[in-house]
Amino acid sequence: MKIIIGKYEASIYPEGDGFTGAISLGFDAKGKRLRVKRKGKTKAQVRDKLREAVADLEAGIKTESKYSVEDAVNDFLEKGLKGKAKSTIDNYRSLASKHLIPQVGGIKLKELTADHLDEWMDERAEELSTRSLRLIHQILERAIRQAQARDRVRRNVASLIIIPEGQEGHPSRAMTLEQAVTLLEAVETTKDFRLSAYVVVSLLAGIRTEEARALTWADVDLKAGTVAVYRSVRAKGDTKTKKSRRVLKLPRRAVQALKAHHKYQAAERLKAGEEWQDHDLVFCREDGTALDRWHVRREFQKITKLAGLGEEWSPRELRHSFVSILSAHDVPVEDISDLVGHVSTHVTETVYRHEIRPALTKGAQAMDKILKKKSRSA
Repeated sequence: MKIIIGKYEASIYPEGDGFTGAISLGFDAKGKRLRVKRKGKTKAQVRDKLREAVADLEAGIKTESKYSVEDAVNDFLEKGLKGKAKSTIDNYRSLASKHLIPQVGGIKLKELTADHLDEWMDERAEELSTRSLRLIHQILERAIRQAQARDRVRRNVASLIIIPEGQEGHPSRAMTLEQAVTLLEAVETTKDFRLSAYVVVSLLAGIRTEEARALTWADVDLKAGTVAVYRSVRAKGDTKTKKSRRVLKLPRRAVQALKAHHKYQAAERLKAGEEWQDHDLVFCREDGTALDRWHVRREFQKITKLAGLGEEWSPRELRHSFVSILSAHDVPVEDISDLVGHVSTHVTETVYRHEIRPALTKGAQAMDKILKKKSRSA
Protein backbone atom coordinates (compact mmCIF):
# COMPACT_ATOMS: atom_id res chain seq x y z
CA MET A 1 0.00 0.00 0.00
CA LYS A 2 1.53 3.26 -1.21
CA ILE A 3 0.60 6.64 0.35
CA ILE A 4 1.81 10.22 0.07
CA ILE A 5 2.40 12.24 3.26
CA GLY A 6 3.42 15.81 2.51
CA LYS A 7 6.30 15.61 0.06
CA TYR A 8 7.23 12.08 1.12
CA GLU A 9 6.23 8.75 -0.41
CA ALA A 10 5.52 5.98 2.09
CA SER A 11 4.42 2.36 2.00
CA ILE A 12 2.57 0.18 4.51
CA TYR A 13 2.86 -3.61 4.40
CA PRO A 14 2.03 -6.62 6.62
CA GLU A 15 4.86 -7.83 8.82
CA GLY A 16 4.70 -10.31 11.70
CA ASP A 17 1.52 -9.83 13.75
CA GLY A 18 0.96 -6.29 12.49
CA PHE A 19 2.05 -3.77 9.92
CA THR A 20 5.19 -1.80 9.10
CA GLY A 21 5.33 1.60 7.45
CA ALA A 22 8.37 3.00 5.67
CA ILE A 23 9.14 6.49 4.35
CA SER A 24 11.65 6.72 1.57
CA LEU A 25 14.36 9.36 2.08
CA GLY A 26 16.39 8.60 -1.03
CA PHE A 27 19.95 7.27 -0.91
CA ASP A 28 23.14 8.14 0.96
CA ALA A 29 26.54 8.88 -0.60
CA LYS A 30 27.29 5.16 -0.84
CA GLY A 31 24.05 4.38 -2.61
CA LYS A 32 22.40 2.85 0.48
CA ARG A 33 18.65 3.37 0.63
CA LEU A 34 17.50 5.59 3.52
CA ARG A 35 14.16 4.89 5.15
CA VAL A 36 12.26 5.74 8.33
CA LYS A 37 10.20 2.83 9.66
CA ARG A 38 7.30 2.64 12.07
CA LYS A 39 5.40 -0.42 13.32
CA GLY A 40 1.87 -0.96 14.65
CA LYS A 41 -0.90 -3.49 15.07
CA THR A 42 -3.15 -1.82 12.49
CA LYS A 43 -2.69 0.16 9.30
CA ALA A 44 -4.32 3.17 10.98
CA GLN A 45 -1.77 3.13 13.81
CA VAL A 46 1.10 2.90 11.35
CA ARG A 47 -0.34 5.72 9.22
CA ASP A 48 -0.55 8.00 12.30
CA LYS A 49 3.03 7.17 13.27
CA LEU A 50 4.22 7.92 9.74
CA ARG A 51 2.48 11.30 9.81
CA GLU A 52 4.20 12.03 13.13
CA ALA A 53 7.51 11.01 11.60
CA VAL A 54 6.97 13.34 8.64
CA ALA A 55 6.10 16.21 11.01
CA ASP A 56 9.39 15.54 12.81
CA LEU A 57 11.31 15.50 9.54
CA GLU A 58 9.79 18.79 8.43
CA ALA A 59 10.56 20.33 11.86
CA GLY A 60 14.16 19.16 11.66
CA ILE A 61 13.83 16.66 14.54
CA LYS A 62 16.76 14.25 14.52
CA THR A 63 16.05 11.96 17.47
CA GLU A 64 17.12 8.36 17.21
CA SER A 65 14.12 6.03 17.52
CA LYS A 66 15.61 4.48 20.68
CA TYR A 67 16.28 7.79 22.47
CA SER A 68 14.39 7.47 25.75
CA VAL A 69 13.23 9.67 28.62
CA GLU A 70 16.08 8.22 30.66
CA ASP A 71 18.55 9.31 27.97
CA ALA A 72 17.10 12.84 28.00
CA VAL A 73 17.24 13.07 31.80
CA ASN A 74 20.81 11.77 31.94
CA ASP A 75 21.84 14.27 29.25
CA PHE A 76 20.27 17.06 31.30
CA LEU A 77 21.99 15.97 34.52
CA GLU A 78 25.29 15.81 32.63
CA LYS A 79 25.05 19.06 30.64
CA GLY A 80 22.18 21.16 31.93
CA LEU A 81 23.28 21.96 35.49
CA LYS A 82 26.43 23.97 34.87
CA GLY A 83 27.10 26.43 37.68
CA LYS A 84 24.80 24.66 40.13
CA ALA A 85 26.05 23.67 43.58
CA LYS A 86 27.18 20.06 44.01
CA SER A 87 24.47 19.56 46.63
CA THR A 88 21.81 20.61 44.10
CA ILE A 89 23.20 18.27 41.44
CA ASP A 90 23.36 15.38 43.92
CA ASN A 91 19.76 16.05 44.96
CA TYR A 92 18.56 16.10 41.33
CA ARG A 93 20.39 12.85 40.57
CA SER A 94 18.91 11.19 43.64
CA LEU A 95 15.34 12.27 42.81
CA ALA A 96 15.71 11.23 39.17
CA SER A 97 17.13 7.80 40.00
CA LYS A 98 14.47 7.03 42.63
CA HIS A 99 11.28 8.63 41.35
CA LEU A 100 11.61 9.43 37.64
CA ILE A 101 13.76 6.99 35.68
CA PRO A 102 12.31 3.75 37.18
CA GLN A 103 8.74 4.81 36.28
CA VAL A 104 8.95 6.65 32.93
CA GLY A 105 12.61 6.38 31.94
CA GLY A 106 12.03 3.48 29.54
CA ILE A 107 9.50 5.35 27.39
CA LYS A 108 10.82 6.62 24.07
CA LEU A 109 11.00 10.40 24.31
CA LYS A 110 9.03 10.95 21.11
CA GLU A 111 6.31 8.61 22.36
CA LEU A 112 5.95 10.26 25.78
CA THR A 113 2.45 11.68 26.30
CA ALA A 114 0.69 13.85 28.85
CA ASP A 115 -1.34 10.78 29.85
CA HIS A 116 1.89 8.96 30.73
CA LEU A 117 2.93 11.85 32.93
CA ASP A 118 -0.46 12.30 34.59
CA GLU A 119 -0.48 8.66 35.65
CA TRP A 120 3.12 8.84 36.83
CA MET A 121 2.61 12.03 38.87
CA ASP A 122 -0.61 10.73 40.44
CA GLU A 123 1.25 7.59 41.51
CA ARG A 124 4.15 9.59 42.98
CA ALA A 125 1.69 11.89 44.80
CA GLU A 126 0.69 8.99 47.03
CA GLU A 127 4.24 8.87 48.40
CA LEU A 128 5.98 12.23 47.91
CA SER A 129 5.46 15.73 49.27
CA THR A 130 4.20 18.49 46.98
CA ARG A 131 7.66 20.05 47.03
CA SER A 132 9.30 16.82 45.86
CA LEU A 133 6.69 16.39 43.13
CA ARG A 134 7.48 19.87 41.85
CA LEU A 135 11.18 19.10 41.84
CA ILE A 136 10.94 15.87 39.86
CA HIS A 137 8.52 17.55 37.43
CA GLN A 138 11.01 20.40 37.05
CA ILE A 139 13.81 17.94 36.30
CA LEU A 140 11.77 16.27 33.55
CA GLU A 141 10.49 19.53 32.08
CA ARG A 142 14.00 20.97 31.87
CA ALA A 143 15.36 17.70 30.44
CA ILE A 144 12.78 17.79 27.64
CA ARG A 145 13.41 21.50 27.07
CA GLN A 146 17.09 20.71 26.57
CA ALA A 147 16.13 17.93 24.15
CA GLN A 148 13.95 20.42 22.26
CA ALA A 149 16.89 22.80 21.92
CA ARG A 150 18.84 19.98 20.30
CA ASP A 151 16.06 19.06 17.87
CA ARG A 152 15.31 15.74 19.56
CA VAL A 153 11.61 16.34 20.20
CA ARG A 154 9.00 18.80 18.91
CA ARG A 155 7.06 19.66 22.04
CA ASN A 156 7.48 19.54 25.80
CA VAL A 157 4.62 17.42 27.12
CA ALA A 158 5.79 17.95 30.72
CA SER A 159 4.67 21.57 30.47
CA LEU A 160 1.13 20.45 29.57
CA ILE A 161 0.25 18.69 32.83
CA ILE A 162 -0.95 19.94 36.22
CA ILE A 163 1.13 18.86 39.21
CA PRO A 164 -1.07 17.12 41.81
CA GLU A 165 -0.96 17.85 45.53
CA GLY A 166 1.36 15.49 47.36
CA GLN A 167 1.69 14.39 50.95
CA GLU A 168 2.44 16.84 53.73
CA GLY A 169 6.19 17.30 54.07
CA HIS A 170 8.01 16.32 57.24
CA PRO A 171 7.70 19.37 59.52
CA SER A 172 10.85 20.51 61.30
CA ARG A 173 10.98 19.78 64.99
CA ALA A 174 12.87 21.36 67.85
CA MET A 175 14.51 19.60 70.76
CA THR A 176 13.57 20.43 74.31
CA LEU A 177 16.33 21.62 76.65
CA GLU A 178 16.46 18.14 78.19
CA GLN A 179 16.86 16.52 74.77
CA ALA A 180 19.55 19.04 73.77
CA VAL A 181 21.55 18.32 76.93
CA THR A 182 21.19 14.58 76.33
CA LEU A 183 22.50 15.07 72.79
CA LEU A 184 25.49 17.10 74.02
CA GLU A 185 26.36 14.39 76.52
CA ALA A 186 26.15 11.78 73.74
CA VAL A 187 28.51 13.64 71.40
CA GLU A 188 31.03 14.03 74.21
CA THR A 189 31.16 10.25 74.63
CA THR A 190 31.26 9.24 70.95
CA LYS A 191 34.62 8.70 69.22
CA ASP A 192 33.59 10.64 66.11
CA PHE A 193 35.16 13.95 67.15
CA ARG A 194 34.71 15.33 63.65
CA LEU A 195 30.93 15.32 63.80
CA SER A 196 30.76 15.86 67.55
CA ALA A 197 32.07 19.41 67.22
CA TYR A 198 29.81 19.97 64.22
CA VAL A 199 26.76 19.07 66.32
CA VAL A 200 27.85 21.20 69.30
CA VAL A 201 28.51 24.31 67.19
CA SER A 202 25.30 23.89 65.17
CA LEU A 203 23.18 23.43 68.27
CA LEU A 204 24.76 26.14 70.43
CA ALA A 205 25.33 28.79 67.73
CA GLY A 206 22.36 28.17 65.45
CA ILE A 207 24.30 28.28 62.18
CA ARG A 208 22.83 26.66 59.08
CA THR A 209 24.06 23.24 58.02
CA GLU A 210 25.41 24.67 54.75
CA GLU A 211 27.26 27.37 56.72
CA ALA A 212 28.82 24.83 59.10
CA ARG A 213 30.16 22.71 56.22
CA ALA A 214 31.77 25.77 54.65
CA LEU A 215 33.53 27.01 57.81
CA THR A 216 37.31 27.37 57.59
CA TRP A 217 39.78 27.71 60.44
CA ALA A 218 40.47 31.23 59.20
CA ASP A 219 36.88 32.03 60.23
CA VAL A 220 37.41 30.75 63.79
CA ASP A 221 39.12 32.66 66.62
CA LEU A 222 39.52 30.19 69.46
CA LYS A 223 41.09 32.78 71.77
CA ALA A 224 38.26 35.26 71.33
CA GLY A 225 35.70 32.46 71.13
CA THR A 226 34.13 33.73 67.91
CA VAL A 227 33.22 32.35 64.51
CA ALA A 228 32.75 34.44 61.37
CA VAL A 229 29.96 33.11 59.14
CA TYR A 230 30.87 34.56 55.76
CA ARG A 231 30.13 31.74 53.32
CA SER A 232 28.17 28.55 52.72
CA VAL A 233 28.21 25.57 50.39
CA ARG A 234 25.49 27.19 48.28
CA ALA A 235 26.21 28.10 44.64
CA LYS A 236 29.15 30.54 44.40
CA GLY A 237 29.79 30.13 48.14
CA ASP A 238 27.44 32.92 49.18
CA THR A 239 25.45 32.90 52.40
CA LYS A 240 21.68 32.72 52.03
CA THR A 241 21.28 36.51 52.41
CA LYS A 242 23.59 39.48 53.07
CA LYS A 243 22.29 39.58 56.66
CA SER A 244 23.48 35.99 57.04
CA ARG A 245 27.07 37.28 57.04
CA ARG A 246 27.72 37.65 60.75
CA VAL A 247 30.30 37.14 63.51
CA LEU A 248 29.03 35.07 66.44
CA LYS A 249 30.30 34.82 69.99
CA LEU A 250 30.34 31.13 70.87
CA PRO A 251 29.22 29.58 74.16
CA ARG A 252 32.13 28.09 76.16
CA ARG A 253 31.01 24.55 75.44
CA ALA A 254 31.23 25.17 71.69
CA VAL A 255 34.72 26.72 72.05
CA GLN A 256 35.89 23.69 74.03
CA ALA A 257 34.49 21.35 71.38
CA LEU A 258 36.32 23.22 68.62
CA LYS A 259 39.61 23.17 70.54
CA ALA A 260 39.36 19.40 70.99
CA HIS A 261 38.36 19.04 67.35
CA HIS A 262 41.35 21.14 66.21
CA LYS A 263 43.78 18.83 68.06
CA TYR A 264 42.05 15.73 66.70
CA GLN A 265 42.16 17.06 63.13
CA ALA A 266 45.87 17.91 63.44
CA ALA A 267 46.62 14.30 64.39
CA GLU A 268 44.41 13.06 61.58
CA ARG A 269 46.17 15.31 59.09
CA LEU A 270 49.57 14.00 60.20
CA LYS A 271 48.33 10.42 59.78
CA ALA A 272 46.99 11.11 56.26
CA GLY A 273 50.33 12.55 55.10
CA GLU A 274 50.45 13.31 51.38
CA GLU A 275 46.85 12.15 50.92
CA TRP A 276 45.58 15.12 52.93
CA GLN A 277 43.94 17.81 50.78
CA ASP A 278 44.26 21.13 52.56
CA HIS A 279 41.13 23.23 52.14
CA ASP A 280 41.39 24.70 55.67
CA LEU A 281 37.93 23.27 56.43
CA VAL A 282 36.88 23.02 60.05
CA PHE A 283 34.64 20.04 59.32
CA CYS A 284 35.85 17.61 56.67
CA ARG A 285 36.52 13.98 55.82
CA GLU A 286 39.59 11.96 56.83
CA ASP A 287 41.52 13.32 53.83
CA GLY A 288 40.55 16.98 54.27
CA THR A 289 37.87 17.01 51.56
CA ALA A 290 34.44 18.53 52.10
CA LEU A 291 31.54 16.76 53.79
CA ASP A 292 28.30 16.42 51.85
CA ARG A 293 24.91 16.72 53.47
CA TRP A 294 24.15 13.01 53.06
CA HIS A 295 27.24 12.07 55.06
CA VAL A 296 26.37 14.58 57.79
CA ARG A 297 22.79 13.35 57.96
CA ARG A 298 23.81 9.68 58.29
CA GLU A 299 26.38 10.37 61.00
CA PHE A 300 24.07 12.76 62.87
CA GLN A 301 21.34 10.13 63.02
CA LYS A 302 23.83 7.68 64.50
CA ILE A 303 24.45 10.14 67.32
CA THR A 304 20.77 10.86 67.95
CA LYS A 305 20.21 7.11 68.12
CA LEU A 306 23.11 6.78 70.57
CA ALA A 307 21.54 9.56 72.65
CA GLY A 308 18.24 7.68 72.79
CA LEU A 309 16.45 10.32 70.69
CA GLY A 310 15.72 8.08 67.70
CA GLU A 311 16.89 8.32 64.08
CA GLU A 312 14.26 10.67 62.68
CA TRP A 313 16.13 13.91 63.40
CA SER A 314 17.82 15.94 60.66
CA PRO A 315 20.84 18.28 61.08
CA ARG A 316 18.75 21.36 60.20
CA GLU A 317 16.65 20.75 63.30
CA LEU A 318 19.66 21.71 65.44
CA ARG A 319 19.04 25.28 64.29
CA HIS A 320 15.34 24.99 65.13
CA SER A 321 16.31 23.70 68.57
CA PHE A 322 18.66 26.67 69.08
CA VAL A 323 15.82 29.09 68.36
CA SER A 324 13.33 27.20 70.49
CA ILE A 325 15.58 26.98 73.56
CA LEU A 326 16.55 30.65 73.45
CA SER A 327 12.95 31.75 72.94
CA ALA A 328 11.74 29.55 75.81
CA HIS A 329 14.30 31.23 78.08
CA ASP A 330 13.22 34.81 77.37
CA VAL A 331 15.59 35.83 74.57
CA PRO A 332 13.89 38.54 72.43
CA VAL A 333 12.96 37.64 68.89
CA GLU A 334 15.04 40.64 67.68
CA ASP A 335 18.19 39.09 69.17
CA ILE A 336 17.34 35.62 67.87
CA SER A 337 16.82 37.08 64.39
CA ASP A 338 20.32 38.63 64.48
CA LEU A 339 21.89 35.42 65.77
CA VAL A 340 20.43 33.22 63.03
CA GLY A 341 21.15 35.77 60.28
CA HIS A 342 17.61 36.66 59.22
CA VAL A 343 16.86 39.89 57.37
CA SER A 344 14.02 40.71 59.76
CA THR A 345 12.10 39.41 62.77
CA HIS A 346 9.21 38.71 60.38
CA VAL A 347 11.32 36.04 58.67
CA THR A 348 12.27 34.55 62.05
CA GLU A 349 8.68 34.52 63.26
CA THR A 350 7.46 32.99 59.99
CA VAL A 351 10.12 30.29 59.58
CA TYR A 352 10.26 29.41 63.27
CA ARG A 353 6.68 30.21 64.22
CA HIS A 354 6.35 27.03 66.31
CA GLU A 355 9.58 27.74 68.22
CA ILE A 356 9.19 31.46 69.00
CA ARG A 357 7.74 32.53 72.37
CA PRO A 358 7.61 35.95 74.07
CA ALA A 359 11.09 36.83 75.44
CA LEU A 360 13.39 39.41 77.19
CA THR A 361 17.27 38.92 77.20
CA LYS A 362 20.40 38.18 74.96
CA GLY A 363 21.42 35.12 72.95
CA ALA A 364 24.81 33.42 72.99
CA GLN A 365 25.46 34.40 76.63
CA ALA A 366 22.04 33.05 77.59
CA MET A 367 22.94 29.63 76.23
CA ASP A 368 25.85 29.40 78.69
CA LYS A 369 23.54 30.32 81.57
CA ILE A 370 20.86 27.88 80.45
CA LEU A 371 23.27 24.94 80.25
CA LYS A 372 24.90 25.92 83.56
CA LYS A 373 21.53 25.92 85.33
CA LYS A 374 20.64 22.58 83.77
CA SER A 375 23.95 21.03 84.89
CA ARG A 376 23.39 22.17 88.48
CA SER A 377 19.88 20.79 88.62
CA ALA A 378 20.87 17.42 87.14
